[in-house]
Amino acid sequence: MTDQALITRLDNRLDQLVNIDMGERGVEHLFDAARELQGGSLVGAAADALMAVPRDGTVILTTGSVSRAWITPQLGENDGPSGAAAIARALVLGRNTTCIMMCEDTLLPAIQAVMVASGLFPVTLEQAHIARADKSLATIVMLPYPTEDAAGEAAATEMLDDLKPDLLFSTERVGRNDKGIYHSMRGIDYGMGRARIDHLFDKALERGIPVVAVGDGGNEIGMGKVADHVKAHVPYGDQCQCGCGGGIGAVTSCDVLVTAACSNWGCTAIAAAMAVRAQDARLLHTPKREALLLDTMVANGLINSTHGLVDDSVDGFERDSHIAIAELCRTIVSRALQ
Repeated sequence: MTDQALITRLDNRLDQLVNIDMGERGVEHLFDAARELQGGSLVGAAADALMAVPRDGTVILTTGSVSRAWITPQLGENDGPSGAAAIARALVLGRNTTCIMMCEDTLLPAIQAVMVASGLFPVTLEQAHIARADKSLATIVMLPYPTEDAAGEAAATEMLDDLKPDLLFSTERVGRNDKGIYHSMRGIDYGMGRARIDHLFDKALERGIPVVAVGDGGNEIGMGKVADHVKAHVPYGDQCQCGCGGGIGAVTSCDVLVTAACSNWGCTAIAAAMAVRAQDARLLHTPKREALLLDTMVANGLINSTHGLVDDSVDGFERDSHIAIAELCRTIVSRALQ
């Protein structure tokens, strides 16, 4: 049994590692605000919430950002999918969870490929329940979500009623601002072709279903929790460039917000904290797996949105940075997993 004081120290180190503001986006201000609200480690609180999901429970996850849909809605970015895959894998291995990944229909093929590379086989919901019962296969259910406002709102009630999730998890998923507009980090309208899945998270919060969210820029689901700090410290946080009269900050809140300089790094840290709690190194997102997922995202056309290139940099950070973060997270928790 790992000592709680040690777990707390490790959680804090993971927090500090992934919140070094290498991209100069103002994330350290959001980190400080979120930590004060949480009353402790963000990574630790997220890991606790995920490990509290009932064994054999159900979790809805979302990621994927349609990028430049005015060119093609098939274009998505590479920050988000690998992190979501790390969390889904940890949930399946650690809690025998039925994981349901939701995103735009146009991005399903690419994100599904990332899930497969992480070790999860795509199945129907019915097949996932069979696999959960006999524990013979690590699975993922892939579902599309509507891209129109009215349909997105209607789907929220229907999906929560049907799926009865124990928790919702979001990483690097853009949410609407207080004017109803979805923005990029550059303050432009990014709503075209985008699934309105933030409505699902709003409805879950209304029902008291736990919500864990990861973000790095202020425009993602969950950042409503620190809305004033997004306005004060993030570029375009108080005034966008699209003319809507609002900033880029998303209004949708969450129960646990994990900030990070790159959202994928936040997920890597959460998976490490989950591994400590489960005393199971299989839950770690390893450097080898990070390298594989980076290659998979390139092969499936997910772009480094900062530079507008299909390459293995994410958010403008070079490939080796992401592999190094996975190695450092593993190193931080290695003593507790020996």
